[in-house]
Amino acid sequence: MHGAQPDKPVALLRTSLIRASMALVVIACGLSLRWYGFPLGLPAFVVKYGGSLLWATMLFLLLGILLPRLTGAQLAAVAMVTAIVVEFSRLVHTPWLDTFRLTTAGALLLGRIFSLWNVVAYAIGIAFGVWIDRLVAIRSLIGWAKAP
Repeated sequence: MHGAQPDKPVALLRTSLIRASMALVVIACGLSLRWYGFPLGLPAFVVKYGGSLLWATMLFLLLGILLPRLTGAQLAAVAMVTAIVVEFSRLVHTPWLDTFRLTTAGALLLGRIFSLWNVVAYAIGIAFGVWIDRLVAIRSLIGWAKAP
């Protein structure tokens, strides 16, 4: 979570489980925003870039599960590079890739239309991921310190 990660397998597993739980919540929020944002009357800007922000938060958390020994800053860097690569991949068009992008999974995972504004949303989403990751780490430390 914040700083260097613990080397103990139990602590790493606990960190990964917490991140997985947070990722599931973020995924639920992102899907809800995409599916219900317009019917609820939310502005297109909020639905579009809110979804991008949450996608990047999810990416940060999932990378944290896969790479639990990295610091928050290292995870943020890997997530940002990954998000930028995914965004620029939208400029690549092949029949199979375009066909995949037309599916719900393809649209949610890779997106369809290139936008530099998405990169801004990704940066904010990753910063949000770092913040909630640190917040949970601090609360966990406080909780562990109070335990008998």
